[in-house]
Amino acid sequence: MFLHEVFSPEFIKLDLEAEDKDEAFEELVDYFCQSEKTNIREEMLAALREREAKMSTGIHKGIAIPHGKTNAVDTIRGVLGISRRGVDYDALDGEPVYLLFMMVTPQKDSEKHLRILKRLAELLENPQFYIDLQAQKDAQSAYKVICKYEDVLAAMD
Repeated sequence: MFLHEVFSPEFIKLDLEAEDKDEAFEELVDYFCQSEKTNIREEMLAALREREAKMSTGIHKGIAIPHGKTNAVDTIRGVLGISRRGVDYDALDGEPVYLLFMMVTPQKDSEKHLRILKRLAELLENPQFYIDLQAQKDAQSAYKVICKYEDVLAAMD
């Protein structure tokens, strides 16, 4: 499974309005539930909060990867949130985050979960990925950036 499968255009939310981490979780989960026309809001929030309680997922300058596991989903699901103002996230570096790659995975899919996190970490090693993604004005363009950088990675594998 690739990032472009998890973060397709309908699961990319630009102009995130949240000001803090909990608001961001709620906004991203609500966006997912509305897009999917499902009501697994509480299960998703619980999974994200449980993981976040262990250590902040604000792991890289301006970037957070909130993630968790729940059997409320049958495959890896996610929403990319792009904030223009920044989210007070209690990140490890103390700075606000602007890109939030939210993912939830079924309990049984630990291997896929780790592969997706690894792929994302590989993309984030390239600072231009962050710059290009944040510059996008619509979900389709942001999706194309993800695909472009994943294609570059695939060519190097």
